[in-house]
Amino acid sequence: RTLERSTGEDEVCLVLVSGRADVTAAGQSWEGIGQRMSVFEKIPPYAVYVPGQQTYQVTALTELELAVCSAPWHGGHAARLIAPEQVGVELRGVGSNERLVHNILPEQEPADSLLVVEVFTPGGNWSSYPPHKHDRDALPLESELEETYYYHIDPPQGFAVQRVYTDDRSLDETLTVCDGEAVLVPHGYHPVGAPAGYEVYYLNVMAGPRRTWKFYNDPDHEWMLGQ
Repeated sequence: RTLERSTGEDEVCLVLVSGRADVTAAGQSWEGIGQRMSVFEKIPPYAVYVPGQQTYQVTALTELELAVCSAPWHGGHAARLIAPEQVGVELRGVGSNERLVHNILPEQEPADSLLVVEVFTPGGNWSSYPPHKHDRDALPLESELEETYYYHIDPPQGFAVQRVYTDDRSLDETLTVCDGEAVLVPHGYHPVGAPAGYEVYYLNVMAGPRRTWKFYNDPDHEWMLGQ
C-alpha cells in the first residue's frame, strides 16, 4: 500500500514506528528503510524529515506503522533521512524513574517547529517525572510547547496511567491509556506511570512558537530529584 500526501504549510517528520518502506520526498528517494518489526526491539527507528510545500510518498514493503508528525513550517531546511545511527540514545532518570530515550528530532537538529522523541518506560517505573510542564513562553526557565503521546504497551493487554493537570486544577484528568491510543497535552503537568509487568512505549511530538524544550517541574514534587 502507498500513502501520498502534500505537506502544505507544515513540516513533517515521518517516523517508521515499525516495518519497512520505500520513501520518496522532495525529489529524493530512500529504498527499503526500516529495520525493527516491533518498537520493543528497542533499536532506534528510521525517520524522514520533509519541509513544507513538498509531496511525499511512502510505500509499505511489510506491515507498516507510520507516524506522520507535523507542525508549522517557516522554510530553510531540506528533506533528509534520519538514520538510526543519527538518533541519540540515552538513559534518563535513576531507579524507578529510569527510562530509555531515543532522540529522533531534537532541538540540536535542523527543523522549524517539530521536536520528536520516543521513550521506553519499564514496568513499575515512571516517566515525564517528576511532573513537569512546558506551557509558558518564559525562557530561559520554560518554553511553550504542545505535546502528544502515542502509546504501545508490552504485552498489549496492559495499560499506562497518565495524569494531566494544572497548578489551579482547572485541568486535572487521570487517564488509563491502552495500546495504540494517544493523549494530547495542551498544557499542564503530565507524568506517566507504567504498571508492574507492562513496558510502556510512547512517541512524543512537541511543537510551539520557539523550538526549544525547557520544562518547569511541579514544585510539590521536585524534592525527589535530590533522593
